[in-house]
Amino acid sequence: MELTRVDYTLLGLTSPQCMKLLPCTMPKTTQKVVVGDHDGVVQLFSVKRGEIQLGFKTLPGDKITRLHLGGALGNPQDKIFVSSKNEVRGYTKKGKLFLGFETNLTETIRSMAVSGSDLLVCGTQIYNHYRDCKDANSYLSADRINDVIALSAEKIHRLTPVLACEDRMLRVLDHSTLLHSLPLTGVPTVLHLFNNDGGAIGDQLLYGTDDGTIGLVQITKTGISQKWRMEPGRHRGGVQSLYCYDMTGDGVADLLVGRSDGTLQIYSIPTEPADDINQPSERFSYVSNESITSIQGGIVGNSGFDEVLATTYTGWFFGLTTEVIDKQMSGEGGDLNSKVKISSDDKLKIVRLRTEIEELEQKLMKEREKYHNASIEDGVGFSTIPFFSINDKLTLMQDTAVYQLVIEVEMAIDNILLQSDIPLELLDVDKNSAVLSRSACSAGSDNQLLATYRCQMNTTRLELCLRTVEGVHGTLCVYITPVVQPKCCQLRRHQIKPLSLHTRCHELDTNRCYNNLQLKGNFSVAEMHSWVSNCLPEVPEKPPLGEKVSYIFTSVLMFSMLHCTYSKGEAEFLSDNVTTIGILKDVITKEATKKKIKLEISTVINEESAASVIRRLDSRLVSEVTLARQVGLLEALRELESVEGRQFLSPEYQEILDNQRQLMSRHSSQPGYLNRLIETIAELYVDWHKFKGVNARIKIPLLMELLQNYNLNELISFFN
Repeated sequence: MELTRVDYTLLGLTSPQCMKLLPCTMPKTTQKVVVGDHDGVVQLFSVKRGEIQLGFKTLPGDKITRLHLGGALGNPQDKIFVSSKNEVRGYTKKGKLFLGFETNLTETIRSMAVSGSDLLVCGTQIYNHYRDCKDANSYLSADRINDVIALSAEKIHRLTPVLACEDRMLRVLDHSTLLHSLPLTGVPTVLHLFNNDGGAIGDQLLYGTDDGTIGLVQITKTGISQKWRMEPGRHRGGVQSLYCYDMTGDGVADLLVGRSDGTLQIYSIPTEPADDINQPSERFSYVSNESITSIQGGIVGNSGFDEVLATTYTGWFFGLTTEVIDKQMSGEGGDLNSKVKISSDDKLKIVRLRTEIEELEQKLMKEREKYHNASIEDGVGFSTIPFFSINDKLTLMQDTAVYQLVIEVEMAIDNILLQSDIPLELLDVDKNSAVLSRSACSAGSDNQLLATYRCQMNTTRLELCLRTVEGVHGTLCVYITPVVQPKCCQLRRHQIKPLSLHTRCHELDTNRCYNNLQLKGNFSVAEMHSWVSNCLPEVPEKPPLGEKVSYIFTSVLMFSMLHCTYSKGEAEFLSDNVTTIGILKDVITKEATKKKIKLEISTVINEESAASVIRRLDSRLVSEVTLARQVGLLEALRELESVEGRQFLSPEYQEILDNQRQLMSRHSSQPGYLNRLIETIAELYVDWHKFKGVNARIKIPLLMELLQNYNLNELISFFN
């Protein structure tokens, strides 16, 4: 599949799912586009001969968080619904305001869906259902709601809302009650009806997660089942938008995917039931330098040519068209021998663009001169600090046990300063072209990390990777300075939790050897929930309803599990990793001491727990030790090959030389991973003996030597 990018226009900053194409009136004719941005502007436009033809444009207002198309069931869905703060407005395609509905939510609407006369809106954890603008149902979720959708009411003849929640769950509602739920491996970020209408029966739903996974589920009265799940490739961004559209003309809809790292993909969807072989396959991939917020399929530029339309965070609206566009457009100073074919329309466009650029340059020079004169005059003078929007997120990558920090700014970034009061290791990122400068931290200060990233020209998005150590907690401060006058920066803070390498899961492995930590005292559920939230990521701000709270976590580095259960005055923590128990005990004890709450602490250590953790790490340790040994031999083997030839080498060494590219790629993708595992096992050894009242740090050098020549049985014997 060959597609060509066409940039149509630059809009304001956009949130996810705030761009739609209105349904076409005739087959293969151009469609109108409607977009809502952070300035509160809703605009509908079409494209004619490369020029934007504005249909209507509203005045600026509050930030638009969602845009949805609706209408009476069975009719074209051409009514435009937008949400901002706690209000929902409706516009016709002519721009007439026909609905101004203020919901009873006390917070900003974060997601919205429209199905006929039913309006579904969600705040942080509250779901509300309105029918004909009258309150019908509501539901309080256990964690934050990222998206909401309703199955096709035309096909299943009932309203079935589905919530995508931060605790890695899909929840299906029936009025105000929970009907079904499905645990997922990642946090669901977007929901979309399969084939845009739910499939043949209307009960199939696509979802995308923050780790890049895409899946298809089927929702029936009896339950919710997974049809297929497509794992992401390495270092894929989170899914922000999904749409189904036939880009190949074979009569079968393709899946269009927009990701947070700027990747735009097209997948072919299997017509037969999906299995290990019959999975969706990638047909096209395009990488933008900005995150994709919305994606649609349709015809906008020229009639008869299908396009993938997308908006980015900074407001670019562009298409990937099937139309063949001649790219041999060399301007002045180009190759004289090349044949340049420029149509009269293109010549007029170039002239208009040059005139517009000259006018903008003159306006810019006048404003700069005006500002300069005002700043040097006698008197108070004036200077305004411009406000700029930042889209930043700190995410744990489960496959590498590394945190990814993504920073996206509406204007070009000059530099980014990182400061932390705990030790953090910065890693190289392939996509990152910024220049890293490290500064030494003085002994008297609380700083453990000072680093500056100087960005290249026109960089609006930057990805950073950093490695944390469990047991230490603190704050990562990010100072972001854009290319703007007067110079200014914004500060963003990210909390690093003591158990930073743990993620939420839903099933507890009962066959493991668990250590037990019990706490009793005069504390409330809210106080214990606050202490647990300070220790672990992915814990909601407020405790769920009920007398007893239960969470399950898994470690992405040690593959151990943690089960937290607490109620008023009593808490129990189970983990097969004694280090996790030790960290929880230390942190919660300090928090309770601050509030002058006396705790009764009891621990029960399982004698088999350390050996079980080591056995679970065995395959990873063998792989990493073997990789380190092979990479260490490569240079010597290359020298021997250049002098003596390969025929004198053993088959094992010849295989190392044959696979040297793959070995170096694996080694560079996770630098220092083996050392990290060794240090974690050393901490496990110290904590294992600490709970027995023995100081085992004197034996750490012997343990390190043993791990360099790893053997499972010898390591378990050393522990015992």
